[in-house]
Amino acid sequence: MSTLTKTILAAVAAIGLTAPAAAQFQERTIRISNGINQDHPVGNGVAKMTQCATEKSGGRMRLQAFWGGALGGDLQATQALRSGTQEMVITSSSPLIGILADLGVFDLPFLFANEAEADRILDGEFGKFMSDKLPAVGLVNLAYWENGFRNLTNSRRAVTRLEDFQGMRVRVMQNNIFLDTFRTVGTNAVPMAFQEVFTALETRAIDGQENPFVTIDTSRMYEVQRFLSVTKHAYTPFLVLYSKRLWDMLSAQEQATLTECAIQGRDEQRKVSRELSEKSLANLRQRGMQVNEVAPAEAARIRDAVRPVYERHAATIGAETVARMQAELAKIRGN
Repeated sequence: MSTLTKTILAAVAAIGLTAPAAAQFQERTIRISNGINQDHPVGNGVAKMTQCATEKSGGRMRLQAFWGGALGGDLQATQALRSGTQEMVITSSSPLIGILADLGVFDLPFLFANEAEADRILDGEFGKFMSDKLPAVGLVNLAYWENGFRNLTNSRRAVTRLEDFQGMRVRVMQNNIFLDTFRTVGTNAVPMAFQEVFTALETRAIDGQENPFVTIDTSRMYEVQRFLSVTKHAYTPFLVLYSKRLWDMLSAQEQATLTECAIQGRDEQRKVSRELSEKSLANLRQRGMQVNEVAPAEAARIRDAVRPVYERHAATIGAETVARMQAELAKIRGN
């Protein structure tokens, strides 16, 4: 057999081996809606996910991100997924409670002690339990990304124990569980749109507010707040959602690739989010904020104090969901 013939046969065999895999990827552009801006750590996660999908599909699968609510707010975009008119959205769990009440479990107060606990819950059996509920409402969750812990700032005193919350006027999100939580620990909880918060703090209409470190830093809260207490009172994740109707039209290879790439994006997004959070905390210290941790024993006291919030909202969220979350956390903590 001539060298030329051998070369031709080898090339044909190679094409035969790669063609079936390539055939499982159709030429498609997948739109991703984001309510936040591209300079958020989600932007890093999307970039990683896009690179992964491009490489694994040979360029056939293209991800196109839209930022700052360009395709509508998170809830509006999620409804578009349910109707099959849009492919993907990356959204916090909180706006979706009206679609799946069980997601309210992530709004429960003082749920996770640290990022390691959050990762184990979200990437483990409980995370799968929650994801398995979403196809019934027209959604597929590919991965949980990070929105970050929320912490308390105020202009009156350091909050180091349960009693320090008493009488403080604190702005919270317009969310029933958040309002109930802050009233339960003794504050005068004030629901308020975020764009009004800085002025309200400046004029002392309110004493404090709660947000992740990055938001506190970029919103220049240090100009009107003296104390930052690392309360870690809430951790609401992002979900990387796909339309169930459109998901079912993908090949098994396309589905597997999107899932794997969303997980690669998750790892990058969490890493960048945590690095940025540490930088923001350092900057807040440098700007003169007095930062204090809450000792584990006091954190346990506060968790005990807000237990009635769990009981009051369990029926709305789903008693099984709340019980499973508490059981998984107890297992992780060795209780």
